[in-house]
This record gives sequence, C-alpha cells and structure tokens, in this order.
Amino acid sequence: MTHPLHPREVFLGAQAQTSQLPVCDHYSGVEARMRKSLQLQADMIDEFGACVFDVTLDCEDGAPVGGEAEHAAMVVALVALASKKARVAVRVHPVDHAAFESDVASIAGKVADRLCHLMVPKVESLDDVVRAVAALDAVGAEELPVHVLIESPLAVHNAFDIAAHPRVQSLSFGLMDFVSAHGGAIPADAMTSKGQFAHPLVLRAKLEIAAACHAHGKVPSHCVVTEFSDVGAMTAAARHAAQQLGYSRMWSIHPAQIRPILEAFAPGEAEVDAATGIIAAAEKADWAPISVGGVLHDRASYRYFWQVLERAHQTGRQLPAEAQAYFTTALH
Repeated sequence: MTHPLHPREVFLGAQAQTSQLPVCDHYSGVEARMRKSLQLQADMIDEFGACVFDVTLDCEDGAPVGGEAEHAAMVVALVALASKKARVAVRVHPVDHAAFESDVASIAGKVADRLCHLMVPKVESLDDVVRAVAALDAVGAEELPVHVLIESPLAVHNAFDIAAHPRVQSLSFGLMDFVSAHGGAIPADAMTSKGQFAHPLVLRAKLEIAAACHAHGKVPSHCVVTEFSDVGAMTAAARHAAQQLGYSRMWSIHPAQIRPILEAFAPGEAEVDAATGIIAAAEKADWAPISVGGVLHDRASYRYFWQVLERAHQTGRQLPAEAQAYFTTALH
C-alpha cells in the first residue's frame, strides 16, 4: 500500500525553509528570571500543546565580570532540570572573549543533548562561525545547531556568507550594538520601537539579514523592543517585522512580550481555514495543480499555504482537525 506523502516530504528542496523554530526566543540572564522563564515555558506547553517559544539562558550579559565560570555552572544546572519537552538554548560569550572556550566546554560539553541550539554573539565573519563550530565539535557537540547574532556593519556585510554555513540555523539582529557600532552616526532614537523602523541604515541591515537567511533556508530573528511595558509598541514592532521585513522569529526580553509576539506572527483564522482547504485538496490530487474557487494552485502556492499551517502550529493556534493531523503524523 502506498501512503500519501507528508507535505514536508513534498516541499523538501530549494526554496523550502529548512528549520522550523518557535516564533519567539525569550532571553533571561538572572537566575530567578531564568527559573521563572522555564516555568512559564512549561505552563504554556501545557496550555498550547506545543512549545511556542524558546528560552535562551544568557551567559554574555547575564554573567558578572569575574564570575563567568560560576554563572555557566548555574546555567548547566538549570538546563539539566528542564523537561524533555522544553526548548532551552544558551548564549555564550563571543568567540574572542576569554570565557568563550570555557563556556563551550562547561555548557555544551555537558548538556549539549538538552540544548536546542547555542547562540554566539558578535559574529563578524564566517571565520568566527568556523571557530565556534570547531569549539563545539571539540567537546562532542557536533550536532548542536548554531545561532548567530549580527551586531555590526561588517557582520551585516558578511551576512550571506555567515548564513550559508551548514551549522547555522538562524541569524538574529542586535539592534543596540549595531547602532552604537556607528560611533554616533546613527542617533539614539534608532534604538526605540519606532525609530528602528525608520532609520535607513538600521532598516537596510534588517533587510540584508532577512534576505541572507531566506537565501540559505535559515530563520531570520528580529531584535528586541526595549520598551517592554508598552504592549502596543511591542505588537506594532512584531507585526512590522513579520509582515513587512520578512522575519519569522523575534526576541523577547520580558515575559509580557511573549504573547504579543505569538499573536503578531500567527496567521488569522480565515487564513488557516483557507490553507487547510487548499492543502487537503492538493493532497487528494497527489499534489498536481488544482482549481479552488476559480483560482489555480500548484506547488508554488502549496508551499506557501503549508507554511501558513506550520506557522499556526508554532504559534499555538487551534487548527482544524484536518490540519492538525499533519502534525501528529510521522514522516515516512
């Protein structure tokens, strides 16, 4: 008996995003907040039936100067306590920092199998990625994906080469470091929720990073909104990133930002219903071209509507039973 192909099998290949990640990446660097973040993640897994955001434990900005080793040990202990359903990552120090090698050895060397990825900040070039990957391989973490943080004009210039590395899964934009890297040539307003979408150099950097990611099937992750108590600003920024700039993931730095990000990146009910109908009809036609409501659809549009369903699943949307079956059925 021939089993119908799962949509993910049909759409493998060029122009298919290779990594399916939660749309929100939540950062915390203080132990009490780390514990609260992990508990919130567990609670929301129970609520949505899926892990709708990553928790990234921060060793770069979170560790006190001189206390890097102790901070890393604490992070290892927290990772080890996380449930198997959790998605937990760690941001280590940059590759040129004195604590980088020890971070990788003490964290990835001990709990790589419990991590979803390792975030490497201040990556400037492909050589930095190669160095980070070599450090991971040296401690037996050969399968651990790498996420990189693009924070300077040089890094933006090299974004396509960085995104091309096979171990790189996602590129994030570091807004505040990018602005400060210009030596005062970009005003402070460009770090605000509104200004970051208006300044040409900042906007160009965001577009370059998104384009580099999509060129190589990687996930572009949008930067923070520092006005964490302003839900309206958070929602507007997330929608702009998702709908205008091509981002499929965004950073959160406060628990109150998580749900607005999920809402902004989630497709609407009507879009989910339309996508479900088109994908179901396409599957019945063995993925040959079909007409729905007088509109022609083929694999080009099927890919788009399948991505709508995947995004709905990643954001905890309630899916129609016909669509939900795709996420409970194993690939062949």
